[in-house]
Amino acid sequence: MEYVIELVETERMPSLSIRKTVTADHLPHEIGSAYASITSYLADLGIKEPGQPYIAYYNMDMQNLDVEMGFVTNAEYPGYGDINAETIPAGKWVSFIHKGPYKEMGHGYTAATKWMQEHRYHATGIVYEYYLNSPEAVAESELMTKVEFLLQA
Repeated sequence: MEYVIELVETERMPSLSIRKTVTADHLPHEIGSAYASITSYLADLGIKEPGQPYIAYYNMDMQNLDVEMGFVTNAEYPGYGDINAETIPAGKWVSFIHKGPYKEMGHGYTAATKWMQEHRYHATGIVYEYYLNSPEAVAESELMTKVEFLLQA
């Protein structure tokens, strides 16, 4: 798959999320649990549609993944229990869209890393994946994920 890799600049975005350290094998369960908790909390706040779902990866240690699972929100809301009020930082990002199964996203990560090296950009090590559609709504081949690497200032 060919990837269009771009340099983008974004404003800060409020979010609600749960941050955990998990193994890669347990990640799908943790994602479902986190999204369900946050969606329920948003419903309690009177918000019927959660914002864009995402996962932020703070490392790539498959046995001890440090991940933040949440939703971008249209306003700032207080945290509750293990749900944190967070802000996705403003800044410069290297971005690409992956179309297809999640398990094939590694090709895009490799392409983006190569692009950053060629253009002399340095990532912070934090990567966000924004899920533009859902495996419940589309075929696996049609899944769309926006991946963004936060760059050092």
